[in-house]
Amino acid sequence: MTDPPLWITILAGGVGSRFWPVSTPARPKQLLPLASQEPLIVDTIQRARKLKSQGLRVLTGRTMVEPIQEATGLRNHEFLIEPQAKGTGPVLFWAAWELAKEDPDAVIVSLHSDHVIRPEPAFVGLLRTAAALAARDSLLLTVAVPPDRPETGYGYIRPGESVTAPEGYRAYRVDAFVEKPDRETARRYVDEGYRWNSGIFVWKARTFLDEALAHAPEIARGVDALERDGPEAFFAAVDNITVDEAVLERSRRVGSIDATFEWDDVGSWEALSRTRSQDSLGNTAHGDVHLVESSGNIAFADEGRLVLLGVRDLVVVQTGDLTVVLPRSEAPDLKRYLKALPESVVRPPTPGGDSG
Repeated sequence: MTDPPLWITILAGGVGSRFWPVSTPARPKQLLPLASQEPLIVDTIQRARKLKSQGLRVLTGRTMVEPIQEATGLRNHEFLIEPQAKGTGPVLFWAAWELAKEDPDAVIVSLHSDHVIRPEPAFVGLLRTAAALAARDSLLLTVAVPPDRPETGYGYIRPGESVTAPEGYRAYRVDAFVEKPDRETARRYVDEGYRWNSGIFVWKARTFLDEALAHAPEIARGVDALERDGPEAFFAAVDNITVDEAVLERSRRVGSIDATFEWDDVGSWEALSRTRSQDSLGNTAHGDVHLVESSGNIAFADEGRLVLLGVRDLVVVQTGDLTVVLPRSEAPDLKRYLKALPESVVRPPTPGGDSG
């Protein structure tokens, strides 16, 4: 298989409320150092550069361009700025549209700005293999992750018929995409050989555009506006819809390739125990943290100092004048607790701004 011309898109929208109080609209999850000393998006871009692509485009809203540039040094032409957030379906269609105009043979690797992937050589090898498969067979490929635990926070893939792939890789058609299950169903999926849907996609730009136009009227209805008046008119005309729902669950050209690397979408504070090293008592700490006779805790000091004495299995997060404490077992449900808090606590006024 020959290497096709590769282009990278990076989805960098959203706040990530599961990392409250550190993640805010002004400082979303991808700008936090949750896996290394660098923000997640810096790690992502450094990893993507190793694919030796023709170019890279970050897909995000206008308010995020400046903070991402400050963190990464990206130039203006490396952004595609969404006029409004309408989900992954429309924005990935728009990105494919723009890249196909620039390079009719473009193969796109679509990444998220806030995932943790190790080791990088395995990532590079798998994505280049996936790009060659997508070009050869005109497939919409998703990277599937063999699960090591039942996980209710991920969507799942049911593998189907095998697709010929180079030695060391396993690819197949996708029989079904399954939404986030309950705990019992997740256990059954793991036992039955289902895969996690990583949300990493690889496809020829033209193939994706053709399949979206054929199967996603929620997006296709905006094409005339896109051609005539540009992206603002396009986003005003389309529905808010995910790429999974709009295209992948409907197309017959969907395949998957098993990840050969470790992957984590860093979906909650609990994920830090997987993405960062732990001490001998199972504590995970970031910043100025001191632990005495404490075990199994996740402690994140953003600016000040944290001291944990004789406690276990807690998440303790400090930022500014706010400290949040919750049982570690409840970390995946943080969004539910936020609904019970006053808006002034969840989203404090911006310093110097209008307090209402």
